[in-house]
Amino acid sequence: MTVHDKRLHAIRSDLADERLRGQISADRFVAGRPARIVRPVANVLKAPSDDAGLTTQLQLGEEVTVFDEADGWAWVQGAFDGYVGYVDVGSVGVAGEPPTHVVRAPRTFVYAGSDLKLPSRTALSMGAAVSVSGFAETRGTQYAVLASGEAMIADHLAKVDDHAEDFVAVAETLAMTPYLWGGSTGFGIDCSGLVQLSMRMTGAKVLRDSDMQAETIGEAIEPGESYSGLRRGDLVFWKGHVAIMCDTETTIHANGHTMMVTREQLTDAIARIGYLYGEPTAWRRP
Repeated sequence: MTVHDKRLHAIRSDLADERLRGQISADRFVAGRPARIVRPVANVLKAPSDDAGLTTQLQLGEEVTVFDEADGWAWVQGAFDGYVGYVDVGSVGVAGEPPTHVVRAPRTFVYAGSDLKLPSRTALSMGAAVSVSGFAETRGTQYAVLASGEAMIADHLAKVDDHAEDFVAVAETLAMTPYLWGGSTGFGIDCSGLVQLSMRMTGAKVLRDSDMQAETIGEAIEPGESYSGLRRGDLVFWKGHVAIMCDTETTIHANGHTMMVTREQLTDAIARIGYLYGEPTAWRRP
């Protein structure tokens, strides 16, 4: 990462984050305004265009800072990992009160009311945040009721400060999630998105892209002879890719080979990936 990596700093020639005044050149500086994502998933793009590259995603309830709005696009920075990009302006709403609960299931539905036989209004991914106003029970099933009157399965939610213990176990629940370049949700996810989302559910705050993660997560380790020094939770990095060790021999990763989140023997992954991208470049222990 550079000192002022544009993925993590709001920098354009015409406009930049006020906090960078005196450090970089820009026509003007603004503090931005606090806001919150109001759609289930907001695609974050490199440029204000529908055909620009997908860089990451923001989920319902996430805090952002809005630096600019123009032509239907908002230039934002996510509060959780600092990632900067463009989202559809309709994805952004007032900051409001912070959410009370977060989705802990890989995916779940929002129903029209407290009854699973009612139509679902939308679906949310693991990591989406909602505000629960109460609880109800219908035919023995517990529901979390939202301010809108819509409802969700209560067991699919956790309080925002109630974290999972094992990020690898979280990653394993996302097995067979489709691979999506730039994806970071249970609907579609990439390699570093899997690491970030899984660790986020344990309360850990990690950066988004694999090169960032290879520089900042935990500590560098040596894999040992025949990789005997590895253990569950260690991270294996290649150029542009990362995998999670499930045990001393097996990884789980979102990959373009299977186009989903899958388990794979480490030695098989190294041999397969090495054909195009070389040997692993880093090994880290969170």
